[in-house]
Amino acid sequence: MAAAGVSRRPRASRILFHVQHLLGIGHLMRAGRIAEALAGRGMDVTLVSGGLPVKGFSPVGVRRLELPAMAVGTKNFGELVDADGQVLDDAYRQRRSALLLQMFHDIEPDCVILEAFPFGRRQLRFELLPLIEAIESRQNRPVLLTSVRDILQRRTKPGRDEETASLITRHFDGVLVHGDPQFATLDESFSCAATIADRISYTGLVCAPLAEPSPLQVDIVVSAGGGAVGDRLVKAALQAAGELPSELSWCIIGGPNLQQAHYASMARELPDNVLLERFRADFPGLLRNARVSVSQAGYNTMGDILQAGCRAILVPYSVGGETEQADRAARLQELGLAEVLAEDQLSSATLAALIRQVLSGDDAAAAARPGLDTRGAAQTAEIVQSLITTGARQA
Repeated sequence: MAAAGVSRRPRASRILFHVQHLLGIGHLMRAGRIAEALAGRGMDVTLVSGGLPVKGFSPVGVRRLELPAMAVGTKNFGELVDADGQVLDDAYRQRRSALLLQMFHDIEPDCVILEAFPFGRRQLRFELLPLIEAIESRQNRPVLLTSVRDILQRRTKPGRDEETASLITRHFDGVLVHGDPQFATLDESFSCAATIADRISYTGLVCAPLAEPSPLQVDIVVSAGGGAVGDRLVKAALQAAGELPSELSWCIIGGPNLQQAHYASMARELPDNVLLERFRADFPGLLRNARVSVSQAGYNTMGDILQAGCRAILVPYSVGGETEQADRAARLQELGLAEVLAEDQLSSATLAALIRQVLSGDDAAAAARPGLDTRGAAQTAEIVQSLITTGARQA
């Protein structure tokens, strides 16, 4: 029992943040940065994930819980598989769903954040719809939020956007859009944005803090994200290095998921001016020194490029009808923040020619490029704290 006249310190707000990476690691990295910012504001944060392990991922001050691992199949991206590559069965799904519900009941969160869902991650309805039902049935209902990129994959199936908007209207207290509306607004990639406008908050871009320059100084940094779908870019870059002056130094980062056979084959044929790595913890610092960055057009890579202020060439991933990276790359090019090489035009010759063009560019024009809000992690934490204080929507 507390002594008379002594007030207890208020309990820290508890956050359950669910994120699932299936192919690349961008979703997980962005969620980790947000989770760190939430913890930095004194919140008790549990990050629940269930993808394949990512070496070195350890958000500061954040508790991590793991669901049984799953990913997309290497031959069929529409298929979910376990850590051994076996297609998921109903028992596996039921196990994940039951564990997630148990975590929810054990944590008793004040706020639940679902990364991407219901705008994306529809494959996870088997575990996320029961979680939403549990949230709605709890007496002290937690605030429910969704955390999404500024540019979504455009949906072509009739009624899909309407279904998403209906779920938002019925169950969610807020939509955290991690972008600067000067760059992109949700209505540009989501047709029903007007129907949920009262729930949308723009947070700014979620970026890592500005890094110190790396001790390694190279002219050209090539990165393939997680590496699962970047081997063509890596091969073209290796060949382009042989077509450009040997005085240019290169660091090519293949990614942790680049197939080992491909990585080993490329490592045996490296020119003297090229360093090949799977992962660089100092990647943002490498960009601070670089004359040119060559990469796909993922959200997190874009943030690192904007923070570093280096010139950029983007080769957006567009296989299988993917539109999100192409849309982002086109917008960056419109703003003078990058040059774009379409994936179907990628070759060593086209890449080498574009690198020559970028290296000969006007420094004064580069300095005049517009700045975008990159304070998304901290501002997300402020918004979440405010929504918890205000309380959940009333049914």
